[in-house]
Amino acid sequence: MTKLPISVCIISGAESARIGRCLGSVAEWVSEIIVVLNEEVTDGTEQIIASFGGKVFREPWRGMIAQKNSAFAKAEQPWVLGLDADEAVSPELRTEIARLFEGRADYCAYSFPRCSFYLGRWIRHGEWYPDRCARLLRRDKAQWGGTDPHGRLQIDDPVGKLRGELLHYTSEGLNQQVAKAVVYADEFARQREAGGKEVSGVDLVFRPPWRFVRGYFFRLGFLDGWAGFTIAWMTAFYTFLRYSRAREARRKLT
Repeated sequence: MTKLPISVCIISGAESARIGRCLGSVAEWVSEIIVVLNEEVTDGTEQIIASFGGKVFREPWRGMIAQKNSAFAKAEQPWVLGLDADEAVSPELRTEIARLFEGRADYCAYSFPRCSFYLGRWIRHGEWYPDRCARLLRRDKAQWGGTDPHGRLQIDDPVGKLRGELLHYTSEGLNQQVAKAVVYADEFARQREAGGKEVSGVDLVFRPPWRFVRGYFFRLGFLDGWAGFTIAWMTAFYTFLRYSRAREARRKLT
């Protein structure tokens, strides 16, 4: 088939168990695959990338945003599709992207819903869905910005919406989620302190239960069964943890 003028850009660590599915979902129809791989990786990830025709660039880890911008800078095609190693383009999304290039793309960037596989089921309600992310864009129209580890694409032009799903095969269990929540809470506390923002008792008392109620009831998380219940509680816990850490950090300075 005719390949589309798209460079797939990925940053990766040791992902030999997952990156093959990601690359297999795009290798037949994109013109280029760029992977910025952590220089210490030795688990065979590089060989898997090469088997799909991908270009590998070994670089030391400099943070999420710097790595992703490095991958974007190496792309040679006019369009870029940013993916993570634990994601895959669904057949529906692939078809929808192909149709964009049959005519004229009306936007410089496109977003689509990301659907996560968690605790044995696809999550299509609550805080995790539709989780729209802008990942398909003109190479000259955007770059990654924000603050690590929560980088975001900075796009000045309007973003079009596609309906096909990006599939996210998360392998995280509760232990990994709690560990990540601690890291993110510390980063939130540093950002809050740098901005001179206070944390009130209202933040601690009302924000966590509101996040549970919003995700589980208003956003229909209960329709995802036990997984939806777990996500709602973990979101509430993370909300409490990050505001508690910010309050703790502020009090240590006074």
